[in-house]
Amino acid sequence: MAYYAEASKRQPFVRRIFDDTAAWYDSIESVLSLRSGARYRRNALSRAGLQSGMRMLDLATGTGIVARAARAIIPGEDITALDPSIGMILAGREKQDLLVTLGAAEHLPFASGTFDFVAVGFALRHFADLRAVFGEVRRVLAPGGTLLILEITAPRSAAARAILGVYMNRIIPVVAALITRRRDAATLMRYYWDTVRSCVPPETILGALGEAGFTSVQRRVELGIFSEYTGTG
Repeated sequence: MAYYAEASKRQPFVRRIFDDTAAWYDSIESVLSLRSGARYRRNALSRAGLQSGMRMLDLATGTGIVARAARAIIPGEDITALDPSIGMILAGREKQDLLVTLGAAEHLPFASGTFDFVAVGFALRHFADLRAVFGEVRRVLAPGGTLLILEITAPRSAAARAILGVYMNRIIPVVAALITRRRDAATLMRYYWDTVRSCVPPETILGALGEAGFTSVQRRVELGIFSEYTGTG
């Protein structure tokens, strides 16, 4: 990708672009999901087993869109959210009444066994070290706790992949730029598609979860592109 010169520049680039677009991120996400995202996230959390009485971590929370969906199932005081982007945290602060922490997924600032449920919403492809992230998630999960990863997976069909590529790499960036009147919003959406297209394959993700010690690892697919990975810690 042409977004950064070398691998060591990846995380600073990701943090900067999310900081810079945080104020408009929810508007862009609403367009991207055709305004159906909140319902989908709430249903996915329920399918994975989130229920009253659980303590949840929303990892890489961004503006808190997954955490807000979780509030339809459990109270805000039982949800902790973490993200490395101060811009995203500040942009979502007024929309949620839960504990928000600035931090990286590779080094979680929580005691072992703190949470019953950890969710990662459409952020897996932004992590540089999956082994470190999965290891940390398993550490902070209580025995028998659940990890849910939501991710977009590019279709295997060349035709479907091409259609999705036109939508996400051409149409959405133009719409994002028009809504926000910011060129960096278009850059974010192009980066979003590029990371979806080059994301590690499902088999690798499932294997890495197993290597990290998760059991009952599985992948569910909705609408052909929405992957829901679950595992028990």
